[in-house]
Amino acid sequence: MAGDISDILVSTEPTILTTGWGRTEGPLWHPEGYLTFVDLEGSRLLRWDDNGQVSVVRQDTGEGNGCTLDHQGRLIMCEGADHRRVTRLETDGSVSTLAETWQGKRFSKPNDVIVRSDGTIYFTDPGLRLPQEQREIDFSGVFRIDQQGSVHLATDECEYPNGLALSPDESVLYVAISRLDERCFEEEQQGAVCHHRKIRAFDVAPDGTLSNNRVFCDMSSADPGVPDGMKVDAQGRVFCVGSGGFWIIEPSGEVMGIVPTTEVTRNLAFGGPDFRTLYMTPGSSLWKMELKTPGIGTF
Repeated sequence: MAGDISDILVSTEPTILTTGWGRTEGPLWHPEGYLTFVDLEGSRLLRWDDNGQVSVVRQDTGEGNGCTLDHQGRLIMCEGADHRRVTRLETDGSVSTLAETWQGKRFSKPNDVIVRSDGTIYFTDPGLRLPQEQREIDFSGVFRIDQQGSVHLATDECEYPNGLALSPDESVLYVAISRLDERCFEEEQQGAVCHHRKIRAFDVAPDGTLSNNRVFCDMSSADPGVPDGMKVDAQGRVFCVGSGGFWIIEPSGEVMGIVPTTEVTRNLAFGGPDFRTLYMTPGSSLWKMELKTPGIGTF
């Protein structure tokens, strides 16, 4: 392990912004100066303002999970439960379905999503989130929605694709791999080292297709937590939640350090006026940490 994260973090002590929700996920900073996050158990999208007030933006999100913004500022969400789709929240409050099927088959439970600068949308659909008998697609995949709205398989070479991030120049797509199969759940319960926790990387062609699948970072561990949500900062470093806290990883794949968290954290996002605030969703809460170096926003 290399590097010194003291040059990145003001402090490793988080500030608790709000707590007492269902399992929290999908933190997302908006250019208007507020943050949204999801309550998985309550199936609702929440808004946090810096005065501490939390309000409901949308109900019945189908266990809404990963969120991002498109280039018109509209919120894109992966929905699970019986929704099993990727949606867009329109400016009038209505919800449009962007992707629900591939080759006539319903997705399992879309998990996380990212938008490229040309409008291309990538999202993950890990099959293990749904019982075998309910799956219509018999593999876990990363899918791509092109600018015309057509849905394509980007890759089926990911065991359990979860969080997504793009390098600053968008030439590399990072995919968090949480586990291999059901045996990994048993390892977690036994406290054994799971060797299937990792981040994969793919080269991204101008047309959005992926190639050169490789392991970017091995995140094997016996500690609670798996590779999940991740973001990239302005210097190309990957911030990925994982075992024991969140990991900061150099563009080379070398681990700079692991910042411990007292609760398993599922996702994170950069925000604030200068993107020097890191928001996290551990347990039933929303936390933040201040940074010395800026992250990259979603707009």
